[in-house]
Amino acid sequence: MHDNYKCNMEELEQLGIIPVDYAVLRSLFSDYRSPRNKIANLEQAGKIIRLKRGMYVVSPKISKQLLSVELIANHIYGPSYVSMESALRYYSLIPEQVYTIRSMTTIRSKDFENPIGNFKYITVSDTYYSIGIKQQTVENKYTFLIATPEKALCDMITATPQLRIQSEKALIAYLEEDLRFEMSGLDNMNTDIIRKCINTGKKKEVLKLLLKLLQA
Repeated sequence: MHDNYKCNMEELEQLGIIPVDYAVLRSLFSDYRSPRNKIANLEQAGKIIRLKRGMYVVSPKISKQLLSVELIANHIYGPSYVSMESALRYYSLIPEQVYTIRSMTTIRSKDFENPIGNFKYITVSDTYYSIGIKQQTVENKYTFLIATPEKALCDMITATPQLRIQSEKALIAYLEEDLRFEMSGLDNMNTDIIRKCINTGKKKEVLKLLLKLLQA
């Protein structure tokens, strides 16, 4: 059993940072009398982390790799892509550490909490969802879906309740003071993505102000 355990731990390590479902873990420990107990013990020992019911990720102390909250967010609930402050922080466009990972989805809104963090999913329409998403590949190891910087900013504007912006001056104040946004990041933004977001109709006037700001 000791050799089996060593072998299983190596296989566990090889799973890396990709979230896996219960069936994968069960097959890994199928030579144990009770794979269910084995999985529960591994979770208790902190060797695997439960992300939600039936989904786990190997602990960094076993995989020897840093976890990706973006990859985890894509796996927990979908279809979804990481956006808003989470994406802006990923691109170093805002300085704040982000504790809630926010994503957009075409299905109903949902929240999850696990040892990694809080994961929040916000519903948007199918047509709006498909604009400005990119596949981000990290070190040729894994890929996740994330909003482009432009889309993340549009999502901030359209999905933040009670956000009242009625002038370009107010928009600049929101970016600089509320978000502490790196204003030089506006220089490289793709105005086509903003235009497409405007055409879907949500908070049109504010997005038009953003477009104007980018074209100034």
